Amino acid sequence: MMAHMSETRSDDATAARLLSTAVTNVQRHHPVHWTRMVSSDADLVPHRVLHPVFAGSYDWHSCVHQTWLAVRVLRLRPHVEGAAEAEAVLDSLITPEGCATEAAFFSAPEGLYWERPYGWAWLLLLDAELRTSGSRWAEPLRPLSEAVRANWLTWITGATLPVRTGTHGNTALATALVLDAARAVGDSELAAACEAAALRWYRGDTRYGAYEPDAADFLSPALTEADLLRRVLPQQEFTAWFEAFLPDLDEDRWTTLREPFPADDPSDPYGAHLAGLALSRAWGWAALAGALPAGHRWAATAERAAQRHHEAGWSYVFGHGYAAEHWLGTFAAYLDLGALD
Repeated sequence: MMAHMSETRSDDATAARLLSTAVTNVQRHHPVHWTRMVSSDADLVPHRVLHPVFAGSYDWHSCVHQTWLAVRVLRLRPHVEGAAEAEAVLDSLITPEGCATEAAFFSAPEGLYWERPYGWAWLLLLDAELRTSGSRWAEPLRPLSEAVRANWLTWITGATLPVRTGTHGNTALATALVLDAARAVGDSELAAACEAAALRWYRGDTRYGAYEPDAADFLSPALTEADLLRRVLPQQEFTAWFEAFLPDLDEDRWTTLREPFPADDPSDPYGAHLAGLALSRAWGWAALAGALPAGHRWAATAERAAQRHHEAGWSYVFGHGYAAEHWLGTFAAYLDLGALD
């Protein structure tokens, strides 16, 4: 994992604020954004009926990764202010009965594609965080994580093409998260499936030519792809791949990739996406700087871009309403707290 806590974001007060926001979010059931297939009136049931564990924080995937944020902070800073309350809330949500209900959903036909791949990836990362820390919530979650793992393997082994969007469908970010999770828990089958897909989807890419960012992006398609392949390829092969993938990185056309793109209205749901883009780009640029050989002509460029995006991204994390705060803290924590170490 490339992220490290910065000097300015490693304090207990910031960690406590992230934790408090996450705990508030996972208990908040409205407003909710819920998209699913409805085949009859009988399917019109409250979100929390099908998803008693992850019904808060605006949508299912955000609730999953806000839960990851809470357990991550509790692992690294168990005595932070609000820790006892957070543990009590997680005890009330991550129950054997609730996880069994969630697992039944993902074992049914709709669950074979719903929240794929973004929500699945965060669920498996949460599972790995709980298992590697010896958490008491690991065992209750296991039926759900096993159902999602099975779905992931079925999907990724048969998926011919990637999704290169800068939003939830992006296959590079999701695969990177699941690959990290699989390696952390020693799941060689899951890791091998992720590695094979990464090479199948992206190994032959050269001369990246898209325009970034799009208005709804919270991910950089270019940087997420590179961040995945640096996990899979040896350094020399990765460097050669990246030089062929973005041979003109220092040219003016990539200024909008090297420099943070302003989020004019972070309180707007899509404006918040651009705020999150700064955070995800920060970890992508930092990963690239660490993956390239020392002295490489683009290493310094990557380091500067990582720092600029880091500062820009953190400026949006708090104070912009629920559209931003129901998820931005996760990206800030992933950037500065890292994962699975």
